[in-house]
Amino acid sequence: MAAISLNDTELSTGDLWVFGYGSLMWRPGFEYTERVPARLIGEHRALCVYSFVHRGTPEKPGLVLGLDRGGACRGIAFRVAEKHRAATVAYLREREQVTSVYREVMRSVWLENEARQRVSALVYVVDRGHVQYAGRLSLAEQLRHVLQGHGQSGVNRDYVIATVKAIEAEGFRDSQLHRLAAMLHDQHPRPLPAESSDR
Repeated sequence: MAAISLNDTELSTGDLWVFGYGSLMWRPGFEYTERVPARLIGEHRALCVYSFVHRGTPEKPGLVLGLDRGGACRGIAFRVAEKHRAATVAYLREREQVTSVYREVMRSVWLENEARQRVSALVYVVDRGHVQYAGRLSLAEQLRHVLQGHGQSGVNRDYVIATVKAIEAEGFRDSQLHRLAAMLHDQHPRPLPAESSDR
């Protein structure tokens, strides 16, 4: 399945904004000049992607986050200087599009700073037609997949807990993710490794 990516004209010129809602919040992996809390309207953060590479395998899939239809999502908008935009887009495509489960799109996000301005940001939204789209799983199903998930970027449990910590550091909560994280702490209480990565 081919990756759904923007063409050069859709990516416009000048500085690039990137919206992070999962591990991009705590491990962006690219150079940026500004980091601002932001809100995207029309899609919500959900553990709706079976991970076959970063946090699981096709035989034992893990679960990672995607933006799915409806609601709103609080996250982080990163401003990337124009001179780094091509390298940043190439990096993000390599990281996010490894199995083409995301659609690369430009979306309006509202910056939660004094200016409260709206910017157009690069965002990775789940492709509902992809085999890795998990849809709305019960908390028990999420827990089962996260506990079994282990891939190239490490243990699935660490990904969920690091994301919850990043959300808390921004001063808000994601009730579904927080419930899952509490269950994960009860299952396997152990510290996070020093290095943890993924989308």
